[in-house]
Amino acid sequence: MQPTTALRMFRPTQRMMRPVPSEEQSGHTISQRLRRLKKIPPELIPLGIVVGVAVGFAGYSMARKLVVDKQMRLSRQNRKD
Repeated sequence: MQPTTALRMFRPTQRMMRPVPSEEQSGHTISQRLRRLKKIPPELIPLGIVVGVAVGFAGYSMARKLVVDKQMRLSRQNRKD
């Protein structure tokens, strides 16, 4: 006798029957995660430095624009209540 479609819907799939893979980062402390930073390929270090400098300069530029520019409206003006 063949299972009906209603029974087939509740049968676990092949994917669900496999064990859950263990994650590399699960349950690690901060010091263990910092030790994993040593495994970064050396070719990526200059790229990280360039991206870090670019993000830092962008933050500085945005902050300076907010502080120095007197023409920029940071709040509503001439509101009629």
